[in-house]
Amino acid sequence: MLKMIHRRTFFKTTAAFAAGSMVLPAVSCSGIFGKTIGLQLYTVRDQLKEDWDGTLNRLAEIGYNSVEAAGYNLSEGTFYGLSPKAFAQKLDALGMPLHSSHTVFENRDAEKVFADAAEAGCQYVVYPFLPEEFRKNINGYKATAAKLNRMGEIANNYGIRFGYHNHAFEFEKMDGQTGMDILLEETDFEMVTFELDLYWVTRAGYDPVEYIKKYPGRFELWHVKDMVKTEDMFFAPAGYGRIDFERIFDEKNTAGMKLFFVEQDSFRTFDPMESVEMSYNYLRKASFI
Repeated sequence: MLKMIHRRTFFKTTAAFAAGSMVLPAVSCSGIFGKTIGLQLYTVRDQLKEDWDGTLNRLAEIGYNSVEAAGYNLSEGTFYGLSPKAFAQKLDALGMPLHSSHTVFENRDAEKVFADAAEAGCQYVVYPFLPEEFRKNINGYKATAAKLNRMGEIANNYGIRFGYHNHAFEFEKMDGQTGMDILLEETDFEMVTFELDLYWVTRAGYDPVEYIKKYPGRFELWHVKDMVKTEDMFFAPAGYGRIDFERIFDEKNTAGMKLFFVEQDSFRTFDPMESVEMSYNYLRKASFI
């Protein structure tokens, strides 16, 4: 059954990608260098708590012109303490529009989540992390895929594209399958896209390029995150580690990539603001983007 779904996904990818694109306005946020380079704000979460305005202003000065949020409060309906509209206006004034938001939620809250995201001008809402209770076995992943499909249907009603972000645990083998394969093959490509985290795919022992070719058109969003060359595989600023981004970006059309966001979970050698500037400068200068 899974193989049949995979074949349908492969042959219908182009049509599915086009259908998904119709839901969203075209991304038109290229900066002075003609590139859209986004940042996942989780990267600077501590700096935002210490100096909200100063941190956002500095990100804009560096050159970032696209943002993915990680601070939506479901109970309050706010982004980092601001109403959806006020948050969007703040970012727009800095030339860093809110293109995507990470939110963990359940179907009962989907209408509110997508209504607030639409008010903030989000093009994407991404389910960022799967709790352990849902990834113990194949049935848990299949149930999650069904849930993601329902969320995607609701998102479409608000003109929003819904996606799922991977870590490494989705690539663990279970009865010859991986959770990631199940999610990709059991979700409707018109309802659910994926945010491919290049670091976590690599950390799991898989080649991002091979995965893109296996599921073409399914990865509209990417997290650009690097890995140090030492055995501990710690996080690194983009371009300062072992991941061959040029090789991966050569497949951006195959992936159906629309937007990418720099993200770095933790820091060791450089502080967060120094690291995000290093990542930005590497990507700005990269001829393959």
